[in-house]
Amino acid sequence: MTFDAEDKIIVGRVLDIDDIISFHAESVSDFEVNFHSAVDDCVSACEQLGSAPEKPASGKLMLRVPPTVHAAALKAAARSGVSLNKWAEQALSSASRKLASQRVARDKGLLRSVATKSELSKLEAAAHATSIKAPPRRAGKADA
Repeated sequence: MTFDAEDKIIVGRVLDIDDIISFHAESVSDFEVNFHSAVDDCVSACEQLGSAPEKPASGKLMLRVPPTVHAAALKAAARSGVSLNKWAEQALSSASRKLASQRVARDKGLLRSVATKSELSKLEAAAHATSIKAPPRRAGKADA
């Protein structure tokens, strides 16, 4: 939470989830009420859309892996000079960032393929029409 001195309000946002749930209030008691209301609204919206609301992760993860994978991970962590927990954290973080960047690249490609050439031309024409036009040039010696 942060305090917005200009508007004299407390501003909050639910962290560690992809959905954007934000809320604000002028007092701590109203802030808490608005927090619960914002979360309830998000849960209701998810129900209407037929999806489950995302929950923040606890940071605790129990994995079941074959003993050979466990042994290999222990050795890799030891070679890296870190605990198995730290090694697994780094491996999972790296893998999740890689997948996220691939998803972003894929989504950008999909957005580009959605617009047809005529739609792009219309968008370019609209952008050109709303741009600031330069004043007309005065005829000078070079134009004569």
